Amino acid sequence: MKSKMTAIAGMLVAFSMTAFAQSSADATATATIITPISISKTVDLNFGNVAVGASTGTVVLTPAGGRSATGGVSLPTTGGTVTAASFDVTGEGTYTYSITLPSSVTITRNTGSETMTVNTFTSTPSTTGALTAGAQTLTVGATLNVGADQVPGTYVSGTTFTVTVNYN
Repeated sequence: MKSKMTAIAGMLVAFSMTAFAQSSADATATATIITPISISKTVDLNFGNVAVGASTGTVVLTPAGGRSATGGVSLPTTGGTVTAASFDVTGEGTYTYSITLPSSVTITRNTGSETMTVNTFTSTPSTTGALTAGAQTLTVGATLNVGADQVPGTYVSGTTFTVTVNYN
């Protein structure tokens, strides 16, 4: 019986030693604040002078600033001011970012109610950009949808169109 008691006492001591044994480790907390990504417009989108006919057509303006016409639209040699939209994107070092373009915008004749739709926006870079030393130029083109016998005048969007950039 004494040996059983000794064995039980030994087990209790062993359990109590295990129960009170503990270990600790320390860690630090770290956060790195990066430069926020930003975008600012430097040049507005301008399709230039467009001549219309009796049928509908389009003017496609590329992000590089080239344009072409389809359907009942022609592009006079005196093209007026033709510019793709241009934006400066700035942010952290060599990070990449995603680009979101609008789906469409309506432009309205300055002294009237006639409208045209601008859609099929494209950009360079196209869907993902890469900052070099924290900066990159983003250019945007689009397609102007011109109606048959569209009323002459200057057409301007009543609201701006939004190009969004986000870090990947």
